[in-house]
Amino acid sequence: MDDNKQNRTVIEAEIPMGPVHPAALEPYRLRLFVEDEIVRDAEMTVGVNHRGVERIMEGLPVEKANSLTEKICGICSNSHIWNSCRTAEIALGIEVPERATYIRIIMEELERLHSHLLYLAHGNEVLGHETFSMRLFYIRETVMDLLGMIGGNRVQYGSAVLGGVRPRCQLDEMRLQKISEGMDLIEEKVTAFADRFVSDPMIMSRITGVGVISSKDALRLACSGPTLRATGVAKDLRTEMPEYDPFEFDVITQDDGDVKSQLLMRVFENFEAIKIIRQAVRDLPEGSITNRSWEMQDTPITKSYIEVPRGTLYHSYALEDGRVRNCVIRTPSMANIGAMQYACIGHHITDAQLSVVQCDPCFTCTDRAIEIIKI
Repeated sequence: MDDNKQNRTVIEAEIPMGPVHPAALEPYRLRLFVEDEIVRDAEMTVGVNHRGVERIMEGLPVEKANSLTEKICGICSNSHIWNSCRTAEIALGIEVPERATYIRIIMEELERLHSHLLYLAHGNEVLGHETFSMRLFYIRETVMDLLGMIGGNRVQYGSAVLGGVRPRCQLDEMRLQKISEGMDLIEEKVTAFADRFVSDPMIMSRITGVGVISSKDALRLACSGPTLRATGVAKDLRTEMPEYDPFEFDVITQDDGDVKSQLLMRVFENFEAIKIIRQAVRDLPEGSITNRSWEMQDTPITKSYIEVPRGTLYHSYALEDGRVRNCVIRTPSMANIGAMQYACIGHHITDAQLSVVQCDPCFTCTDRAIEIIKI
């Protein structure tokens, strides 16, 4: 036997990361089980930000409960309040005016832009490329200004209400012009970033082949959104939502399932969001933006699924005397946690954080559930 092999010592250890990491805004705990600096297993624990939103919603008037859902997350706040309103609208048979639906789409796609640009900025921060990170935050400022202009606030805009959107979200010619100009600027800046990004050999070598998730494993792990589409699976719930029927857009996919594919997914989806927003601005129908001609009634548990920046968002609840009962919310990051753990395995410990961040986790969204057990 080779003496070198006979004398070889294998070091096995557990490396804890978190609950605070310099490149992550939200707390979580990651346990890495390593062998000679190669990750052999990983375990992720969330719950540090636990708030029990679903329990708080129990018994609240439905419109107040809808407003509370917006507080679940500061990145995808519009997604939560839209889907919560949508749940009640489906249950009560409320017909949303067409103009209001278009404004909701504009808000949602602007939020997709701001979420993807935030993801790309933090991804470059993990890569150690501060210049790219700051440039992306600069591009994102245009999106935040537009969201603030429409909703009156840069975060938690409160645009959706039962039956439509708030009066302050009405779009006049001046606002529509500013949105169009903003889309031109963002498209130009994102294109310039993408050209620089993919032509940088150091970055490409750092992210290619790292944190690979196959399409088979992504489906087995119930991945959702861009995390799933980066493995080659063309699944985008917007293609099944009636609100998106008037709009033409492509479902973006990548084939390699690695960090490079995940980053490029968000880059290219930005252009599709811009395309949708331009169509909505161009074809914005006339008419009212709120339908209040409906009556409250008791309803059974009703479900609503929509496609948000990170994947499929699920809301469900019943109504009793105008109050919410049995609320359940399931966010995309809950589904993608398995992929985050799996992506670390087989790679060097220095790639672990990059493998987790590539799935665009939103732990604040995830940390809003409670579990009641009998002791």
